[in-house]
Amino acid sequence: MELTSRICEKLAEQTAQKLFESRYENASAQPRRYLETVRGFEKAFGLEREAALFSSPGRCEIIGNHTDHQMGRAIAAAVTLDMAAAASPNGTHTIRVVSEGYSVSVVELDDLAPRIREAGTPSALIRGVAAGLTRLGFSPAGFDAYVSSQLPSGAGLSSSAAFECLIGSILNLFFCGGRLSPVQIAQAGRFAESEYFGKPCGLMDQLACATGGFAAMDFADLSAVQVRKLSFSPQQHGLCLFSVHTGGSHADLTSQYAAIPDEMKSVAAFFGQPVLRQVPEDMFWARIGELRGQVSDRAILRAIHFFKEDLRAAALSEALAQNDIPRILALFSASGRSSQQLLQNAWPDGDSKERGLSLALALSGYLLQDEGACRIHGGGFAG
Repeated sequence: MELTSRICEKLAEQTAQKLFESRYENASAQPRRYLETVRGFEKAFGLEREAALFSSPGRCEIIGNHTDHQMGRAIAAAVTLDMAAAASPNGTHTIRVVSEGYSVSVVELDDLAPRIREAGTPSALIRGVAAGLTRLGFSPAGFDAYVSSQLPSGAGLSSSAAFECLIGSILNLFFCGGRLSPVQIAQAGRFAESEYFGKPCGLMDQLACATGGFAAMDFADLSAVQVRKLSFSPQQHGLCLFSVHTGGSHADLTSQYAAIPDEMKSVAAFFGQPVLRQVPEDMFWARIGELRGQVSDRAILRAIHFFKEDLRAAALSEALAQNDIPRILALFSASGRSSQQLLQNAWPDGDSKERGLSLALALSGYLLQDEGACRIHGGGFAG
């Protein structure tokens, strides 16, 4: 850590851009951005504090739509849009976080039990991450932080997971001696989002944000998640990722997100297993007639999506390693069709006219023709 005045001096130097070249495509804009973040911290919490700078990227799901909560496989990649923070320990048991453009979130750490009134708020995520690290045997304490974000809310780039990992990184440096692994930070974030924020989720989003780069993930053993960094570079093959904003809102969709793992687990329960990864696919197909009537037809379709998407994730990992671009695009497109037709997270229930994601897929396919691929990524339904 250094005094905020000294951090500002370094960011104002001619060579400051070099500090960001390995992390950002627009490295020249970062010194000013981080300088404004430090000044935001000073305005909120006072001058001449010893502080440190942090960042946490958003993520794009490459393949593995809704496979992680069934202990399946997925591939995700961090994006160059991120959250940046200036933070400093404050010597108390209170965490204060000011996000640019929002009011301060204040979390007292004396009682880390979930609070109903905080559900769905940043305070719930902060308290949940702190509680998650306490479960690992650490003793989080108070800090002040000012956060600026390049991640648009509701764009499917996992701004919530990025925020969780940002809080986890700050706590890791200040109070855990830097001993936490990316997986542990991700697990604390997932715990916060599921148990405190109120949105059931798998681990992929947080793990992608905490790991960075392209990563293949296998969730077969949640106590020892397998993460393998991939060296694939889209730019070297003339590929570029576009995230299409359809104008839909994620508000009031928590129950629809939760229904996906619940329905998949209802199929697994028919076979005496907690999740679909532990159900042999050939057994599923052999008994599908018995299954119908015991669970909903939609649950069966969602289970079919899982089995095929899990295999696609393994196949895409091989295709990326071999730089097999036609195969990569074919698998990407197949994933998109499966999410729309089987997983059915391309539109929200209860609105017969809202089809923003389906329209975006149709338009993307028309514009790309055979020159690219498109799919739903993330939770779906809107964004």
